[in-house]
Amino acid sequence: MSILLDGKALSAEIKENLKVKVAEFEKNYGRKISLAVILVGENPASCVYVKNKIKAAEFVGIKSLSFSLPATATESEVEDLVKTLSVDNSVDGILVQLPLPKHLNEEKILSIIPAEKDVDGFTAENVGNTTLFKDGINSCTPAGIMYMLKSTGVSLSGKHAVIIGRSNIVGKPVALMLLRENCTVTICHSKTADLKAFAKQADILVVAIGKAKFVTADMVKDGAIVIDVGINRTENGLCGDVDFEGVKDKASFITPVPGGVGPMTIAMLMSNAYKCAYRREND
Repeated sequence: MSILLDGKALSAEIKENLKVKVAEFEKNYGRKISLAVILVGENPASCVYVKNKIKAAEFVGIKSLSFSLPATATESEVEDLVKTLSVDNSVDGILVQLPLPKHLNEEKILSIIPAEKDVDGFTAENVGNTTLFKDGINSCTPAGIMYMLKSTGVSLSGKHAVIIGRSNIVGKPVALMLLRENCTVTICHSKTADLKAFAKQADILVVAIGKAKFVTADMVKDGAIVIDVGINRTENGLCGDVDFEGVKDKASFITPVPGGVGPMTIAMLMSNAYKCAYRREND
């Protein structure tokens, strides 16, 4: 029987610790940490995510500035807002909620955010720091995954980590973070031949492929740690990329969906906002 990696409990612990740090920051520097959140359009999922992020910011004591633009906003309008916030000394962090409407160039817009205000860890400089194993602002979901893995108390060094999914937001950065912990890393994707054979070798299996219940029990090694990043809306409610009921008896540790990686992503976002503010005051 596996041990549940409870993202809600772990994220609550992180936020409680952050609340203390944020209060100390305000006392030491005489101001609040400020996070600007930009939402373009009214994508229902994005609206929920933004609401949860603002709620988390309020809980830890970070001031959130919310900017909503219509789905019809032009690229120059979005860019102008990002540029304005970039030079605003009262703003410590900038978050552009993804996905953006299809007519907008996400990469171009994100590139405008200064690395020192990039709370999502998506800019080329912050991604480069992750690649070079330098301390910087890491992408929130991979950072949350690493926190969960370390919370197990299991040594990561020498473990074979298999990642299913090669996205810039999850797959690639979490692979680099696992390499930094001396794991042997295999990245699988939609073109991988005999993906099942690779998955069954994994001591640590990270699944971020966007397909409901894609990973089944026969793809999982006995005693593997299974991290399910997926969140899929089905007729029967939310589920992950892993068949939780089928896999839970084979894994040593497993994340639930919902309540696993999702809450950790938001907790890491708050941690990044604190880091951005602290570094701006001390660099």
